[in-house]
Amino acid sequence: MNKKVIIDVDTGVDDALGLLLAIRSGELDILGITTVNGNVSMEQATANTCKILQLAGAEHIPVVQGAGKPMIRSTYFEHRVHGKDGLGGALDDMTQRKQPEEGYAVDFIIEQIREHHGEITLIMTGPLTNLALAILKYPELVQQVKEVVVMGGVVQSFGNVTPTAEYNMYVDPEAAKHVFWAGFASLTLVGLDVTRKALLSEEHINAMGDSEIARYVRASTADYMKRYQERNGVKACAMHDPLAVAVAINPDLVKTGHYYVDIETRSELCDGQTVCDFQNRLAVKPNVHVCLEVAADEFINHFIRVLRG
Repeated sequence: MNKKVIIDVDTGVDDALGLLLAIRSGELDILGITTVNGNVSMEQATANTCKILQLAGAEHIPVVQGAGKPMIRSTYFEHRVHGKDGLGGALDDMTQRKQPEEGYAVDFIIEQIREHHGEITLIMTGPLTNLALAILKYPELVQQVKEVVVMGGVVQSFGNVTPTAEYNMYVDPEAAKHVFWAGFASLTLVGLDVTRKALLSEEHINAMGDSEIARYVRASTADYMKRYQERNGVKACAMHDPLAVAVAINPDLVKTGHYYVDIETRSELCDGQTVCDFQNRLAVKPNVHVCLEVAADEFINHFIRVLRG
């Protein structure tokens, strides 16, 4: 039996790679994909998601639109990193045939968790707005979901949107706080501490061959790699969201520690910072399994094999 999942995305370049991994791995039963504002608007994220499903031959998977803005803040897009369309212009010439389902992502998440009690893994690769709103509307989902895997945060290093904050946490820290405080039995944080060690290079893309998907990966990551090189001095791109998908498939790819984690929402300098209490200074019960180490080569090789087919 494949693991039942809902994937929540703000589909930019790396979300799209995560979706391709999830679809082509054959190891997940994807009940639906929900969209949220983040890298791009919710509407653009939805269009991008539909196009990626067309590219992957997976138009049967439902796409449901969610929150169009953070819980209380203004939107904050990442067009410089992901391009105006969020996919580096790689699918500009594709006509969008697939359309999203009727309905609202928050309700879809609740309905699916109620129907598949104790079976669903939520893979969250964007800001956590949809999940936070679902918790507020139906608190029982916290006990009824199997596990939550979140791409976001950084606990031992610097941020990627401010000196201290990772992008998904920074965009909607109030939502993240709701999720962290909710009391999930299993909540895993796949943050920059490990995703920065999982780098996709041109050599890796070459190893995928010359398929339509390989050509898409090359086109969509071209500017993404340039931006990463400008900032970090390495011509590659960090596989943030694909690693979260991979961890949902195979948790043994990472080593985690169980700690109390919270998020700063009222700081002039550190807004959106993910704070991990490594030494139990606050004497609060651990709430998050924090990824600290990753088998990066094993992950990248698996990603290449899956996308090469």
